[in-house]
Amino acid sequence: MKLIIWLGNPWNTYNNTRHNVWFMFLDYFKKINQFSDFVFESKFKAEISSWIYKWEKTLLLKPQTFMNLSWESLNSIVSFYKINKEDILVIYDDLSMDFSKLRFRETWSAWWHNWVKSIIQHFWEKFKRIKIWIGFNEKFEVSDWVLSRFSEEELIDLENEIFKNTNNLLIEKF
Repeated sequence: MKLIIWLGNPWNTYNNTRHNVWFMFLDYFKKINQFSDFVFESKFKAEISSWIYKWEKTLLLKPQTFMNLSWESLNSIVSFYKINKEDILVIYDDLSMDFSKLRFRETWSAWWHNWVKSIIQHFWEKFKRIKIWIGFNEKFEVSDWVLSRFSEEELIDLENEIFKNTNNLLIEKF
């Protein structure tokens, strides 16, 4: 069994914000890969779906905690299903480079991302990850920037280019 965890903040307040770029991708990903609807599982503090990929069941985890506590959902589902750590892919945003760049890494530092720091602290250090750069506007505080909404132009770029490339990268690397 494999697990893909997307990071974001729950609740409609955060829809279409930079920190929730991956929750937005899930809508696109679901549409083209036809996996089951997400269902809330309180024991995991997350919404869960499943997908059969390469003849193997893959759980899709969408934590319903704030991003910095998402490791709790990850830890509980890994423990419950006895998922091997090398069968986990974490997908999150990063503001250290220009908007829309993608990167796959098997290990890397936490850099500025508090959620990655919390995984390393509470869970383990070496995990597969895909990150998308959401850029940074220095006129903003970091917390204000990651919770800001995408422009209409950025939303178009996300679906037309970035989400397609992400889908291909995810399929290729996982």
